[in-house]
Amino acid sequence: QVQLVESGGGLVQPGGSLRLSCAASGATLDYYAIGWFRQAPGKEREGVSCISRSDDSTYYADSVKGRFAISRDNAKNTVNLQMNSLNPEDTAVYYCATTFAYQCTTRTSDYDYWGQGTQVTVSS
Repeated sequence: QVQLVESGGGLVQPGGSLRLSCAASGATLDYYAIGWFRQAPGKEREGVSCISRSDDSTYYADSVKGRFAISRDNAKNTVNLQMNSLNPEDTAVYYCATTFAYQCTTRTSDYDYWGQGTQVTVSS
């Protein structure tokens, strides 16, 4: 059974940074493409970033491009999302998820396992 646990969320002021981590048990994350999604109140879950299974190529939503960076730490079996220059529109619950798709995808239906999410709140 694959279990994913997100950590690193919290309250941050506009312009600040957070680093989210997705840790796995029961699976080696290097075997999967990993997606980060977020869901704000009253909105659909949206794909924020992804790192592929095939060649670690990355995807970023336009809204976070240039501010967020996804990376793997295979020694720790984690995937991290560095988030800089945060703004109130980034406030949401952030989820990581795994897919066997070789390339990145933002379709939630392509993902098999999900974490419980971590809250990110950007507010002054």
